[in-house]
Amino acid sequence: MDRTLIILKPDSVERGLIGNIISRFEQKGLKIVGMKFSRIAPAVAHEHYAMHKGKPFYDSLVKFMTSGPVVLLVLEGNNVIDVSRKMMGATFGYKAEPGTIRGDFGVSSAFNLIHGSDSPETAKAEVSRFFKAEELFDFNRALEPWIYDLSSGNPQ
Repeated sequence: MDRTLIILKPDSVERGLIGNIISRFEQKGLKIVGMKFSRIAPAVAHEHYAMHKGKPFYDSLVKFMTSGPVVLLVLEGNNVIDVSRKMMGATFGYKAEPGTIRGDFGVSSAFNLIHGSDSPETAKAEVSRFFKAEELFDFNRALEPWIYDLSSGNPQ
C-alpha cells in the first residue's frame, strides 16, 4: 500500500470543512495512518514550498500556510496519490469539477483548501517532514477485504 501526505490548509480549518473533507477520504476507503492538528512554522513552510521560490505567489503562499492551524494527514491505500489528487480536483476551485473537494468547496485561485503529494518520492519526503516514524501507525482494518479484492494477495 502507498502513502501520501495531505494538508488541510488554514482555509479548510477556518471554514469548518475538516470533517467533510476527512470523511470523503474515509468513505472512499483510504486509511488514515497519521493525523495532527498543527501550525506550520515559517522555516518548514519555506522548505515545503521551496520548488516555488522565486515565483510571484511564493511569499503569499508561505504567509497563508503559516497564518493558522492546519490538519496534517497521512493516508494509505492502493494508488493513494492518484486517488486523492483526483478527489482534490483542479488547483483552482473555480476550475475544479463538481464532486471534487475543491470543486464543491472552493472558488478561489489563492485559497485552495488542500495539499496532496504529487509523486511517491515527494510523498516520502513530505511525510517525513511532518511526521516522525513513531507517529505513523500500521494496522489492519476489519473492513479491508470489503474495500479491496485481496484474493490474489495484492489489493485490487
